[in-house]
Amino acid sequence: MSRQTLAEGLEFSGGDYGIAAVVAVIALIALVIGWLLLKEVLAAGQGTTKMQDIAKAVQEGAAAYLKRQRNTLSIFGVVVFLLLLALPAEDWNERIGRSLFFLVGAVFSFLIGYTGMWLATRANLRVAAASREPGGREKAMRAAFRTGGAVGMFTVGLGLFGAAVVVLVYTGQAPKVLEGFGFGAALIAMFMRVGGGIFTKAADVGADLVGKVEQNIPEDDPRNAATIADNVGDNVGDCAGMAADLFESYAVTLVAALILGSTAFGVDGLLFPLIVPAIGVITAVIGVYITRARSGENGLVTINRSFYISAAISAVLCAIAAFVYLPGSFAEFGADQAGIDGNPALIAFVAVIIGIVLAGVILKLTGYYTGTEHGPVKNVGDTSRTGAATVILSGISVGFESAVYTALVIGAAVFGAYLLGGTIALFAVALAGTGLLTTVGVIVAMDTFGPVSDNAQGIAEMSGEVDENAAQILTELDAVGNTTKAITKGIAIATAVLAATALFGSYQDSISKALADIGESAAGVKSFVDTIVSPNTLVGVIIGAAVVFLFSGLAVNAVSRAAGAVVYEVRRQFRDIPGIMEGTTRPEYGKVVDIVTRDSLRELATPGLLAVFAPIAVGFGLGTGALAGYLAGAIATGTLMAIFLANSGGAWDNAKKLVEDGHHGGKGSEAHAATVIGDTVGDPFKDTAGPAINPLIKVMNLVSVLIAPAVVQFSIGPDASAGVRIAISLVAVAIIIAAIVVSKRRASVMTETPSEDATPAKTA
Repeated sequence: MSRQTLAEGLEFSGGDYGIAAVVAVIALIALVIGWLLLKEVLAAGQGTTKMQDIAKAVQEGAAAYLKRQRNTLSIFGVVVFLLLLALPAEDWNERIGRSLFFLVGAVFSFLIGYTGMWLATRANLRVAAASREPGGREKAMRAAFRTGGAVGMFTVGLGLFGAAVVVLVYTGQAPKVLEGFGFGAALIAMFMRVGGGIFTKAADVGADLVGKVEQNIPEDDPRNAATIADNVGDNVGDCAGMAADLFESYAVTLVAALILGSTAFGVDGLLFPLIVPAIGVITAVIGVYITRARSGENGLVTINRSFYISAAISAVLCAIAAFVYLPGSFAEFGADQAGIDGNPALIAFVAVIIGIVLAGVILKLTGYYTGTEHGPVKNVGDTSRTGAATVILSGISVGFESAVYTALVIGAAVFGAYLLGGTIALFAVALAGTGLLTTVGVIVAMDTFGPVSDNAQGIAEMSGEVDENAAQILTELDAVGNTTKAITKGIAIATAVLAATALFGSYQDSISKALADIGESAAGVKSFVDTIVSPNTLVGVIIGAAVVFLFSGLAVNAVSRAAGAVVYEVRRQFRDIPGIMEGTTRPEYGKVVDIVTRDSLRELATPGLLAVFAPIAVGFGLGTGALAGYLAGAIATGTLMAIFLANSGGAWDNAKKLVEDGHHGGKGSEAHAATVIGDTVGDPFKDTAGPAINPLIKVMNLVSVLIAPAVVQFSIGPDASAGVRIAISLVAVAIIIAAIVVSKRRASVMTETPSEDATPAKTA
């Protein structure tokens, strides 16, 4: 087998092509299994006519939203495609491939999101119907989890297939082409996360504030005009958004591993990161099919058991792959690595194990801070007896504390892999990321389980055609789903950190290669690199941290504006349409769906422009050292912020569930009202701003990797020009400022000026 390093030029042997082809076939098998799981879910019973009518309204609303979102994102796709064509590359083959696979990554990301939404809006009905049947708890849980399993198979299948095809077609140029693939996946995922998050939480917050707090009616009461929009939002936010998010995590982590692997191990380093997630396909299938609820067993215990079993199988198979495929010494890679100590197979295996263990630890840690059976959520529930303020304070405390421990665990994993790798330290970090990828199939299943169960409960409550036992089953599954969603958010941010750390190394490689391409002397290179240790770097760190805060603020503010419009509209309908409270008149559900659809899509541009143009402004304006600091600040702050937002929101949500189960006075009590307000605050935390930080970090890293050669070229290359650099930076800053100003001034499409007509309706 060929053992060349990247510097010598990668050349594939017949066996190398064979391995990549086998990986591609395994990816296609994953897609087939996903299709079989989809068919199994759709074959289940669909309940009563009334339940089907409600589900159809949700399906139509979700499809209409994603169709309009697709049209909006197409504009961004064309613009970025053209910009990538303009960036430096070795030749036009690489330049065109990078741009084309940017479109492939973007289309795959959107397709995964759309598929997740499409299936979830059909599975929710079947889960609700299954709860009414004998053995309803086991049937409902099976349907919900296998829905997620289907989406998980599509996620790993498309991600692995895309990467394998690039490697087969481009071989030595694959790492650069893969930058485009990963960037397309990350950019679309960020847009879907932001847009879907604004949609779902604007509808949810508006529905809760008027329905639960003002009218004192249940969460999914059909008299609330925002209920259909709320159920639509669960799918476009939690299913479409999270599926796209996990797909881009999968794609970007693979990209980072392949870029660094080709430098560290040559051909072997390009292929081994494909073999590891291929093993993950096998273990994901096992994990999905062994998930069976036992009588009287908590659903979370069932799901966690499947996760740990599949993770253990992954560890064993990865050990076999490492020691069979990789050599036992660096000397076998060529003369330039003959002096390096260590066993490549052992290093790769341990790095992969670090990633697998990291996933398990985060599952346990996040479950502790957000599960209803553990102390933190019980404590938040206890504080409901003294009002909403103490609920909010205790939830914030949970978020802060959990962020510290989770960040330390992620940091330990990164540092452990880094120490392990020695001269190939960053590749070891990337391999830890691929180890974590072996669990992605089950992770997607866990995540989709949450919104499907939530929607099933909504359909059951709106139809009024389930008995008390079925309602209890769906309530239990919904609470389990809240925890699984929080867990997947924790694992998603872990993949973001591992991928971003590895991409940080790719950024350094891009600078070094650009310096070599312009023929800079060793002394000149040292002088250029020394500028990294300067005040500019600290300024970059501060700006990177600030961008995370600004991004989060824009997302939460967008939810606030759109939710305000929903509140006014729902109040108007209660006030102006006779018979809604008596149940004799149907609310105008479509108007609320239209409000949140238009508002969420109009809010997409500002955070997207911020993510793309902020690194450009820093890189061209302050230099490569400042851009390195910018990435470090964004990664560190983004990690803590994402975990804080996700776990605070998860704790508030499950504290509300705890009270609704009968603790501290149960539904309708003052304690319940306090937890509803806490949950309302937490909604944009955990489902809009927090999750969107994951793709934000990776988008900014990939933009930095892509522009690094141009920054070097305009800094010290033959085309060096301070004027051009400053001009590019100022244009980027102007675009960001204009987007923020427009966002701040934007009034909701349906918001009326508060007046006497906008006062809350009387409590029923």
